[in-house]
Amino acid sequence: MNNETRLQALSDFLKGKRARIAPQAVGLNGGLRRRTPGLRREEVAQLAGVSTTWYTWLEQGRDIQASASVLENVASALQLNADERKYLFSLALDKSSHLLPAASVEEQPQISPSLAKILEQLRYCPTIISDRHCNIVGWNEAARHVFLDFEQIPQHQRNMIALLFDRKEFRRLAVNWKDFAADFLAIFRAYYGQYMEDDWYETFLREMKSTYPDFNPLWEESKVSSAPHVVLEFRHARGGKMLFELSSLIVQGNTELRCSIYTPVQDSATEVKLMALMERTKG
Repeated sequence: MNNETRLQALSDFLKGKRARIAPQAVGLNGGLRRRTPGLRREEVAQLAGVSTTWYTWLEQGRDIQASASVLENVASALQLNADERKYLFSLALDKSSHLLPAASVEEQPQISPSLAKILEQLRYCPTIISDRHCNIVGWNEAARHVFLDFEQIPQHQRNMIALLFDRKEFRRLAVNWKDFAADFLAIFRAYYGQYMEDDWYETFLREMKSTYPDFNPLWEESKVSSAPHVVLEFRHARGGKMLFELSSLIVQGNTELRCSIYTPVQDSATEVKLMALMERTKG
């Protein structure tokens, strides 16, 4: 992203986080005359130990100097988690010069034979391999049965974020689809902050905002997570109720890949249902 876009992303992130903190949560009196939700700018400045003017300029996306120690104070004031702090630092300190060059970002990821073997062995754990753009580059049979037959989707359309909003199968599958989508957007935002030099993200975000009306409200929640660990309830059209625990792992190597493993919850009937589903549709 260019400098203007980076600063606008910083502004949107700070505003979103400030709006979601109740004054009482940080020991302040909520009062009765608050015209906006969350904290006021001057309250964040007070908690961070900076001037209201400086914080206002930071939140407005002005190109000002910010030290790591001061940003740490802002992060604490806004109660940011580790991934959110990393995202804040990436935007505020403009570390794009330390990122991978554009040529590396465009390389087509390849699944190694060992990773392919792991996919095969995770027989009853639906598993998806994705790249830093959230493009799906690999999956196993269990994922095909629970989610979609990704082989039938053109390669250029196999983006997990786009499919979540575009395909009715995903919207019907997750009992709480908004939480399901929000977790993937949290991962996507972590990438967005890490690879600021890659203009692909801005193009993709513009397309999503213009195509899917319910995308922007979820994106504006500003969640950031490099590896969410959650339990998901699915209502599968043929398998019924299924409970999975999602583990998101980064695959080490020259190309960053993510391995999203949906493990059947213990003491549930999920694995038995999945085994039966796969057996019925075999061949």
